[in-house]
Amino acid sequence: MDRRNFIRKAGYAAAATPALAAPAIAQSQPQIKWRMTSSFPKTLETLWGSAERFSQFVSEATDGNFQIQIFPAGEIAPALEAANEVGKGSIEMCQTASYYYWGKDPTFAFGTAVPFGLNARQQNAWMYFGGALDLMNAFYAAHNLIAFPAGNTGAQMGGWFRKEINSVEDLKGLKFRIAGFGGAVISKLGVVPQQLAGADVYPALEKGTIDATEFVGPADDEKLGLYKVAKYYYYPGWWEGGAMLHHMVNLDKWNELPKPYQAILKAGCANANVTMLAEYDQRNPGALKRLVAAGAILRPFPQDVMTACFAAANESYAEISAKNANFKTIYESMAAFRADAFLWQQVSEATFDNFMMAQQRKKQL
Repeated sequence: MDRRNFIRKAGYAAAATPALAAPAIAQSQPQIKWRMTSSFPKTLETLWGSAERFSQFVSEATDGNFQIQIFPAGEIAPALEAANEVGKGSIEMCQTASYYYWGKDPTFAFGTAVPFGLNARQQNAWMYFGGALDLMNAFYAAHNLIAFPAGNTGAQMGGWFRKEINSVEDLKGLKFRIAGFGGAVISKLGVVPQQLAGADVYPALEKGTIDATEFVGPADDEKLGLYKVAKYYYYPGWWEGGAMLHHMVNLDKWNELPKPYQAILKAGCANANVTMLAEYDQRNPGALKRLVAAGAILRPFPQDVMTACFAAANESYAEISAKNANFKTIYESMAAFRADAFLWQQVSEATFDNFMMAQQRKKQL
């Protein structure tokens, strides 16, 4: 071999490598700009803030090449039409709660929360490792959507009531702002479900147009000032034991997305899923103390009310399962997972929590 010729050719190859690598890197990091509509306003800091963190995560992970612009509810799509617009392809993705689309198909509810379903930890476990995400995405695909867990409020409060609820009888004729699956269940006990936008709740309670309303929990409820017109603050929100949010993506747009960007988008959703619940857990205790100091009266739902609602929920599950195969399949998956999850948590988490809560009541913490 001609040594000088070999060195010369090697030098040419080395010199050419950067010129070849630069276009390859550029091709692997295309510039993409998407829009994401949220189902929430900017005033709900934790929910909206989660979407902003997600967008920043994706941008930073792609060196600014994948930009996702976030829009609040109503700006480019109505709050409760977010997923519908994404499915049609007019917007690339959205931040929403799957159960908002209960009216299209009750199966949507399982993506967020169902009455007497799973708590936040269990919802995560069922989604990520219990097969639920695959089941839900198979269902979403029929609506041209793919979705990823992107937040959780934790167990929500039962809401604000103008009068005390001491028995099931007190529910009859009660005009309660509650929608979706929870509304369908509690209507079996004589409640009259009402659907109102958040901005309309305070004046409706003040005028007596409605008797009660549920919203989220202390951190968000505090902003509405509802304790001024409905002082009884009930718990728990048994229809939302762990309300999960999703980022839903147009399925065609998802399939066009480069694989590295798909991985980064999923990682950003997972980050949002963790941080939202952490932020709520940090914000809610202080907000609850402030609400009580301002006059809110905490009350647990009576046990006979909880028992009656549980029975009504099971009746609803049976009725819908008899008519809806998708619902039946996912309900059976959730129910089997729920039985094992609560078996484990009553041995581990609940025992520890109950002991520590007893110490809190003794003012030992």
